[in-house]
Amino acid sequence: MLRMRIEARHGLRWGLLSLATAIALTAVSTDPADARTRRGKRTTTTTSSYSPGYAAIVVDANNGSILHSSNADAIRHPASLTKIMTLYMLFERLESGKLSLDSPLRVSEHAADQSPTKLGLRDGGTITVEDAIKGMVTRSANDAAVVVAENLAGSEEEFARQMTRKARAIGMSHTVYRNASGLPDSAQVTTARDQATLGRAIQERFPRYYKYFSTRSFTFRGQSIANHNRLLGRVEGVDGIKTGYIRASGFNLVTSVRRNGRHVVAVVLGGASAGARDARMRQLLAQHVDGASTRRTAPMIAEAPSRDAPAPRATAARAESHTDRFEMASAGHVPLRAAPAPAAGSDEPIRPVTVRTVSVKPGTVKGARAAAPAPQPEVQAPATVRAEAPPPATARAGLLGVLPTRTASVSDAPPAPPPAQAAPVRETVPVREASAAPVVPSSRPQTRSGWVIQVGAYPAESEAHQRIALAKSKASRLLASASPFTEPVQRGDTTLYRARFAGLDKDQAEAACKFLKRNDVDCLAIRN
Repeated sequence: MLRMRIEARHGLRWGLLSLATAIALTAVSTDPADARTRRGKRTTTTTSSYSPGYAAIVVDANNGSILHSSNADAIRHPASLTKIMTLYMLFERLESGKLSLDSPLRVSEHAADQSPTKLGLRDGGTITVEDAIKGMVTRSANDAAVVVAENLAGSEEEFARQMTRKARAIGMSHTVYRNASGLPDSAQVTTARDQATLGRAIQERFPRYYKYFSTRSFTFRGQSIANHNRLLGRVEGVDGIKTGYIRASGFNLVTSVRRNGRHVVAVVLGGASAGARDARMRQLLAQHVDGASTRRTAPMIAEAPSRDAPAPRATAARAESHTDRFEMASAGHVPLRAAPAPAAGSDEPIRPVTVRTVSVKPGTVKGARAAAPAPQPEVQAPATVRAEAPPPATARAGLLGVLPTRTASVSDAPPAPPPAQAAPVRETVPVREASAAPVVPSSRPQTRSGWVIQVGAYPAESEAHQRIALAKSKASRLLASASPFTEPVQRGDTTLYRARFAGLDKDQAEAACKFLKRNDVDCLAIRN
């Protein structure tokens, strides 16, 4: 009997000790603000050996100088710091007037199915823009982040691609987004330096909306939700911005401090616990804020124009300049910004594609007349010979060649040479057997719509052919009905060969370009 009592007493002690240990480990190792795995189980650390990769940076936002740096360019996972960019994209829509704070956002099944932490949104319901902002800022709500992504871009995947392009535009050269929330994805990466850039950019660009990051708590459908950023209200001058945690990243924090005219943005990535992360941030701020500048001398973080945006429609000249930049960049004359990590392309081998190249010798023909195809025998067109001199200043670039702008007449056209003296041609062109002016390739593809896509421009025609073959192999279905061709164009002292596809309508052209960009092929949709 005595032995049974002793064993029972020992069992009770071990049980209580195990329970206390579990509670302590849970309290130290989890951050209720941030992401869990997609299976709905919180990713936690359960041993004291947990040591994620550490990185940190402290930036003087007044002059741009680096006050502290440790592994600032090491690749890390952003976790829920991802939502800073999600909010950046949302603030951009608010600023443009495309949304308002009380605009309703529709909740999809995919959004409602997100793992905690979340607001508990239901499929088919709605949430206002302002509540979505506050939900992400305070609770780091994953469902709210996906709602924003889907309402702004149609799908979370497309929104993530837009986020990555935006990251490049503001100078975040090592960041790739794969989702809007920060839930685990091995390909979703960033650096401490990039997060500091984003932390500065979002408040410089959107001072009105950045204030939401200082929200201490808000009430959502009768429930009071507190902000999990524990430095707000506890460290002098802290005005935001965001925490983050997944097991692969550790505990992350981006902080902004304004104190006595000084402004510092600091980042800590890879804390072993929320408490350790916060303690390190406090230490860095204590060491460096007082040494920061009180004078604003740094320029605002500029957003570079996105090469993925369509050409402005205001004037033909502006559209042409956009095409020029695209062509010069693809030819290697202008450096392009680093592209986001692309999705895998097609596994189909690259197959040869029949490509036309049409050039018009200046002075041989004074103009062009569109001619509908007729069921006539094909004859060689002596006008379509290789250009031997730059086009006249009044010439304009057409889809199939450089054509003078003056209207043709019968008297303008020289007689065709006899067969023995005919210049070599590169293609045959169906023409009408008429005694009027000779027919040359139209400035628009015959019987085609007014949209083409361009996948590059290259100094060598063979390179343009290869690019067309690559694009065709990767988007064979989307380009099945399109006609590939190359077109020479003069850029200063350089001749470039445009690699293009004609015969697409607007929706087809934009869909093809969208797909090609996702598969690492630069593309520009152009209305001729």
